[in-house]
Amino acid sequence: MAAAFALMAGSAWLPASIHAEEKYPSRPVEIVVPWGPGGGADQVARKAGKILEEGLKVSFPVVNVPGATGQTGLTKMLTAPADGYTISIMTGDTFSLLGSGAKLNWSLKDFVPVAIMIRQPSAFFVAENSPIKNWNDLVNEAKKRPLKVAVTGFGSPDDIHVNYFKSKGINMVSVPFAKPGERYSSILGGHADVLYEQLGDVKSFLDGKQMRPIVIFDAKRFPAFGDVPSSTELGYPISIYQFRMFIVKAGTDPQKIKVLSDALAKVAADPDYKQYLKDQYALEDSYIAFEGAQKFLETELNNMKRFAAEAGMK
Repeated sequence: MAAAFALMAGSAWLPASIHAEEKYPSRPVEIVVPWGPGGGADQVARKAGKILEEGLKVSFPVVNVPGATGQTGLTKMLTAPADGYTISIMTGDTFSLLGSGAKLNWSLKDFVPVAIMIRQPSAFFVAENSPIKNWNDLVNEAKKRPLKVAVTGFGSPDDIHVNYFKSKGINMVSVPFAKPGERYSSILGGHADVLYEQLGDVKSFLDGKQMRPIVIFDAKRFPAFGDVPSSTELGYPISIYQFRMFIVKAGTDPQKIKVLSDALAKVAADPDYKQYLKDQYALEDSYIAFEGAQKFLETELNNMKRFAAEAGMK
């Protein structure tokens, strides 16, 4: 009893910062978005961040750090302390580099996936006024000249798709842009012929009749775009779903990861977030909790490696 009292008395003299850290989070948590403002990763971070702030009662400021297919922002998070106060969004674009054969200074062991927040099919888009009106037009135009495809970066799913079709005899070349706005304006301004992107990310351009999809990469047609063929029905069974997830640096306290995981589960169940997924043409069951995230990533990595190999990228 005396010993217990002494321990309690002694703890009263511990620095206030140690007591404060018993509650997590007790100060702002920075969300690193490794892409420019306005894109899908940025949207997920800001939408989820707002709901996280309401639930955890601290701010979740978003910091955009674009570059190197998301690796510049990833490096910022990986060089910060593993204390749970610097977290990041990772997209399928950056993750796919693990399967592209590129030499990297990071690996799957360097971060922990907290939750998959959104999964979406991707497509090839053209400007509404483009002479390319459908897939046959694209194939015929590619016989005359190499088509420029606006992508997020080399080694990304975008780039894997371009190289996949190139291996099938369709003349294409990847043109990388780190910022979403630059990719979008590239086809609207005629600087690129085709854009690889997710349907929801360019919804405003679709609604405004400025862009249109000519093929959606999936096994079957997407209900909201029933007149657009799937890649599989055209004879190209390639499909790499885009996903965005929250990650933390490896070595972060498991209890802090659980706090974030539980909070993100509430984000996924929030009516506003569910509506956001619908507006983004995302899978209704996009959310994958911490417990299943690692398995999901392992499966995706195997698929990416297979498509990259078929595209001759290894």
